[in-house]
Amino acid sequence: MSDMQPRLLLVLAALLAGLDLAEGREAAGANGECVVLLHGLARTSASMGKMQAALVEAGYDVANVDYPSRDYAIQKLAPIAVEAGLAECRADAQPGRIHFITHSLGGILVREYMSRNEVPELGRVVMLAPPNQGSQAADAMQDLPGFDWLSGPAGYQLGKGPGSVPLLLGPPDFEFAVIAGNRTIDPVTSAVLDDPDDGKVSVEDTKLDGMSDFRVVAVSHAYIMQNDEVIEYVQEFLAHGSFGD
Repeated sequence: MSDMQPRLLLVLAALLAGLDLAEGREAAGANGECVVLLHGLARTSASMGKMQAALVEAGYDVANVDYPSRDYAIQKLAPIAVEAGLAECRADAQPGRIHFITHSLGGILVREYMSRNEVPELGRVVMLAPPNQGSQAADAMQDLPGFDWLSGPAGYQLGKGPGSVPLLLGPPDFEFAVIAGNRTIDPVTSAVLDDPDDGKVSVEDTKLDGMSDFRVVAVSHAYIMQNDEVIEYVQEFLAHGSFGD
């Protein structure tokens, strides 16, 4: 055997090993699992960036949707946001399952959309800090100057009054879990919320009949989607349908 032949064999082995790794990554990304991320009110898709990176690393295809949360009422926002995510997940291949991870208003948009539409590929949903029973803070802040600019039409629909969209929606008929926060960096809004709360919604008001699992974490409303513990819970629920022990 010439000196060149061992080198060629080593190169060939390295190439085959590289192909095996690439095939493994492709299999992980093409396993029919896509996750739609929906940010909260007055936020952008950038707020879900850390969650997106973790899910991509775990092998999911991810659609991190940027929708105009302050421009329209919930009934109009829901199809805009949800259908953008569905379209992105379906763009390259027909996924087996499409999951949703939502922050705050995003969870109400999924509930609103799914109450009127069928999504055959719908998988699991994790709602982070959702105002599922409305938020007293939304009611208390509605008359303050600048509320309309900051929150738009949807902000008026997240309270506990007659126009509350969360309270008008029935229990979901899909598999979902909720993660709530119990730390606040906003003493003004916390003053009108029942303890414990995350600064925007009380822990009790995040709950919803039919939850498959529920957790409370020591984090505020604004940062719950970036919390490492929360991200681990999300991945556990997507994979197994519970947050684990």
